[in-house]
Amino acid sequence: MSLMLFMERLYMGIVIILIKLFWKKPEQRYKYEPIQDDVELGSSNFPTVLIQIPMFNEREVYKVSIGAACGLSWPTDRLVIQVLDDSTDPAVKQMVETECQRWASKGINIIYQIRENRTGYKAGALKEGLKRSYVKHCEYVAIFDADFRPEPDFLRRAIPFLVGNPELALVQARWRFVNADECLLTRMQEMSLDYHFTVEQEVGSATHAFFGFNGTAGVWRIAAINEAGGWKDRTTVEDMDLAVRASLRGWKFLYLGDLQAKSELPSTLRAFRFQQHRWSCGPANLFRKMVMEIVRNKKVRFWKKVYVIYSFFFVRKIIAHMVTFCFYCVVLPLTILVPEVRAPIWGAVYIPAIITILNSVGTPRSIHLLFYWILFENVMSLHRTKATLIGLLEAGRVNEWVVTEKLGDSTNATKAIKKPRFKFGERLHLLELGFAAFLFICGCYDFVHGQNNYFVYLFLQTITFSIVGFGYVGTIV
Repeated sequence: MSLMLFMERLYMGIVIILIKLFWKKPEQRYKYEPIQDDVELGSSNFPTVLIQIPMFNEREVYKVSIGAACGLSWPTDRLVIQVLDDSTDPAVKQMVETECQRWASKGINIIYQIRENRTGYKAGALKEGLKRSYVKHCEYVAIFDADFRPEPDFLRRAIPFLVGNPELALVQARWRFVNADECLLTRMQEMSLDYHFTVEQEVGSATHAFFGFNGTAGVWRIAAINEAGGWKDRTTVEDMDLAVRASLRGWKFLYLGDLQAKSELPSTLRAFRFQQHRWSCGPANLFRKMVMEIVRNKKVRFWKKVYVIYSFFFVRKIIAHMVTFCFYCVVLPLTILVPEVRAPIWGAVYIPAIITILNSVGTPRSIHLLFYWILFENVMSLHRTKATLIGLLEAGRVNEWVVTEKLGDSTNATKAIKKPRFKFGERLHLLELGFAAFLFICGCYDFVHGQNNYFVYLFLQTITFSIVGFGYVGTIV
């Protein structure tokens, strides 16, 4: 499993170097002609675009997302903005509706839409939005979560790719984070997500024209959504589900690393854990549901199917979590208690070191945090492995959906007040604390009887498991 992960990282590392050195820019690889303003034609040469902003009790960020969408540089008569509000708090619903009315009074075509229930969560809201009669006049739909802030020229840079290339279903933008420097937890997330966008999405786009839709900051061709069967709520990764189904229909995707949208990272451990459960459980569950459909598909090339099943799903969504936890948190410590079993140094040190260095390319400014990032990722691999198994087995929390808490641009003092206060017992994560005790025992045994000096790593990993176990990662700046 370690070799599988190593070869995957090495392959992507080689491809991304080739892309940076020899690949043409997207504007040169695809037919691309900017849509120009024309005095005689007016706005008739601009396609009609639908903007969807799904929300759920987004008190802190609703103004930012609505304002960013209304500020897009696109003819107002060719832009329809849907605010899909599933809020359960009447006060929040009133505030969001008032904000929509304020922008509507300025001439913006913005529609406030609510549902009677939250069936299907985000997928259900997006699906319901596309059913409206006025949507039939829209060719494309851009989706932005409530904390996302596209730049004014976002549509002018993305839409021409879809207009000039009818085989493209999706243009995905890169995420940037407004609160990356808030605390150590957000710095760790930035490192992982930057690698995802800088390498994984870029490689998938350049080599196979396929990658997983990130659920936001992307523009879809509505015809592709309809042909793929529309939004489905059978898993908690409705975005990835739609992307895979559209790909199996022969549609292609384009990732634009230079096209960026600002967003917010979870700044509390509780919010981060819920997010990671959804992001780990959902893909595993989708893999279970779609693997045979992918195998039997006749519309895509054999090597693309291999890439989707092996690389995209199996290695990145399942193996990556399990090997990190099983080997570095279970097998390696146990070899200390069983001296007859020895882990080869290439597996225990060299391969992890290379994988770590390859992961650091996305965020060079945080390279000094690499060692702690390794320790933190090892701890989170326990949580992700558990979520992955739940998804594969369709067990208890497989369809759990908790909206990620957002804090907006408040001052630090205001944030401190808004952060929910938990009882001490609610902060405890007993599984992580149990592994902290296990690693501490192994470290003590190695310190007394061992010969490999693993106790240095084990004691540091014990401290990290303990910090997470007591729920204090988000407080470390």
